[in-house]
Order: sequence, then structure tokens, then C-alpha cells
Amino acid sequence: MPGVETPANYRILDTASVPALLGSLPEIRALLGGRPESWRAHEVGDGNLNLVFIVQGAGGSVCVKQALPYVRVAGASWPMTLERAFFEASYYSAVASCVDGLIPRIYHYDPELYCTVMECLSPHIILRQGLIAGRRYPNAARDIGAYVARTGFFTSDFARPFEHKMDGMALFARNKELVRITVDLVFCDPYRRSERNRHTSPHLDDLVADLRGDGRLKLAAAHFGRKFLNDVQALVHGDLHSGSVMVTESDTRVIDPEFAFYGPIGFDLGAFLGNLLLSWYAQPGHATEQDDRCAYQQWILEQVASFWESFRKNFLTLWAEHAHGDVLTTSMFARPEDADTLESARRAFVDGLFADMLGFAACKMIRRIVGFAHVIDFEHIADAAVRARCEASALAMARTLLTHPAQFHSIQDVIDAVPRMLRR
Repeated sequence: MPGVETPANYRILDTASVPALLGSLPEIRALLGGRPESWRAHEVGDGNLNLVFIVQGAGGSVCVKQALPYVRVAGASWPMTLERAFFEASYYSAVASCVDGLIPRIYHYDPELYCTVMECLSPHIILRQGLIAGRRYPNAARDIGAYVARTGFFTSDFARPFEHKMDGMALFARNKELVRITVDLVFCDPYRRSERNRHTSPHLDDLVADLRGDGRLKLAAAHFGRKFLNDVQALVHGDLHSGSVMVTESDTRVIDPEFAFYGPIGFDLGAFLGNLLLSWYAQPGHATEQDDRCAYQQWILEQVASFWESFRKNFLTLWAEHAHGDVLTTSMFARPEDADTLESARRAFVDGLFADMLGFAACKMIRRIVGFAHVIDFEHIADAAVRARCEASALAMARTLLTHPAQFHSIQDVIDAVPRMLRR
């Protein structure tokens, strides 16, 4: 593509070339069945970065995801490293043994085409789309809580000798371009003038001006930006919002980990919590005469509680059963009278993750309303005035989480605050 440099053997795939590529892979050819010329391929990517193909044969189907050398929503004007596909494949490999089927099966990674062939998840849909439609997924929040607990714990110093973590840090430290995107889009751009920012105007003009003039808020956001870069606790997904989760009523899968890096566990927690809260505030914009969405909002708040409680319970249980790392090692607390001290330290650490979750959630909420790359929870609300009221309510909650953290000692405190921030 003009203006974008790519490796010599790289080419952008299309519906004609994808079957030929898969036909050269014996395992995939056997899975799909029949001959490549009989397979049906269509492009289904609706995200910001990549191409995604579904290929169907007589015997089955697969998904093919390819990194583009630029940000898809911006085109060649915003070049983007192809290496993100490598880091996604590396993340899947690193966490596969500890996540109990909560990711798709990975069949093949092509290092020259920067594409991954993986399980086609069907009849799954993107969780964000289900939330907009008002559908209920009884396992999703609980599963994601367990997912973050398992990935966070088993890649931390609590579970494994530090050498394993340092090897992982060295690998994922190269994912600098995508970390830069997060630093800019989440922790900096929303609080300053940037050509990439936008908001519902003129409805939110005054509110956004007030936000960018709030020194206390900006200091809080900068504090969490520092934690994002410096709290190297575990391998994190890096973009775990409701668009990175695919669901059915009984199954949950996490996708799109190309932003993976070693950082704060609370960042993954906050990304998912923040998007549940965005969904809650967007619901009035999707209400109908037949369904005011009030009952559904209550269900979302129940999922907020389920998500945190699942994470907390799973993380502490894993710590009690698999503490084989070099931090708070059980051999240091071997006396019976040390048991309470050790348990208190573990609970204090998890309490710190709770505080981090709330701050990161707030930053993620703010960037989706006044920064770049908004969410369809709000964007699909056609009436700009209604959309702005929903967004203003979400911003009020986010600002409170960032500037008044002492108000929130438990997940119930968060749940109780959510409806108080509604703007009529």
C-alpha cells in the first residue's frame, strides 16, 4: 500500500487468497474438508485494527485474523506495526494452560503474513452487541472475573519464580507501539486538545471544557497512567472491554489480546468494569415502549458484583493453593501463628487491586466519550440529545471514581453510586 512499508513476504489477504493459504496447511485442510475452491470466505472484521475472515468448508469453519500495517479506521495516515499479531499469538500461548477454555483454540500462526488461524466461535456474538440488544448472559461476568484472576495470578511473582516473569517481560516489552496507543488515548489525549478527540457536540461542550480544566481530575488520571507504566504485576490482556469478549448463554471466550504487556492487573479489571458501567448508562438510549430497560440495568449491576466477587474469590483461592513464586512465599510464613499475617497481606493486596480497578475503569470510561474510538453502546443512540445525557451520566460516575476514591470501599458502594449519577 502506498506510504506504508511492509516486509517483503507480507501481503494483505482477501477472500480469494485466504482459502489458498489455508489449503497449504494440512491440519486446517482436514478440518475444513473438501477442496479449497469449494470453501466460502467472507470478511467480517468490524474493529479498529485488523482484517477478520470466516472460512467455511464442508467439514467445519475457521477464523483468520490478519494485522494490517495501519489502523483500519484511519487508513494509511496512521501506520501500525504488524508485530501486534505476534504479541497476540504470544499472549494466547502464554495463558492457554491456565484459562480453562476461555480463549479460542489457536491452530496456526503465520509470521510472514502476520495472521492467526483460530477456532471459529459460533453461535457466539460480541458481548457488547448482546448488551446493546438487552440479552442476558448468566456466566459472562463471572467467567471474565475468573479469567483475569487466573491470567493475573499465574503470570505473577506469586505463582512462579521471577525468572519466568522476567522472560515474559523481555518479550512483551517490545510491544511498545500498542502501549503507546494506550498511554495516549486513555491517559493523555482525553485531558488535552488532540485532533483525534471528539464528543457529542454541542451538547457536551461545556462539560468537556470543565473536564479538561479540572486539575484534580487530570492529576488522578496521570496517577493511573503512571501505575499503568510502572506497576509490572502480571501479563495483562491490555484491552479487555466488552468488545473483546464473545459469548453464548453458556460459553465465554476472550479475544483480541494484541495490546498484551506486563502491567497492573487492575487495568484488565478496570477495562471490563468500565465497559459494564458504560453499558448501564447507555441503556436509556436503547429503551422502547415495550422495554424501559430498567430491569436490564439492574441485571447489569448484578453482573458488576458477580465480576468482582468472582475475581476476588478465584485470585485468593489460587494464591492459597499455588503460591510457588518468590513474593510472599509460604516458606517465610511457615509458623502457625504466621497464617493470619499472610492472609491479611494477601487480602490487602487484593484490596489494592480493587482501588486500581476503579481508577482504571474511570479512565477507560472517559476516553470512550471524549477521546478517540467511541463505543457503539452510545454511538448507536440516534438522538444526539439522549446520547449526550447518557454520556454525561457516565462521565459523572467516572469523575467521581477518579476524584473521590475514598467513597468506594466495596463493590456495593460502586453499585449504589451508579444510579445517583444519572442526568435527567
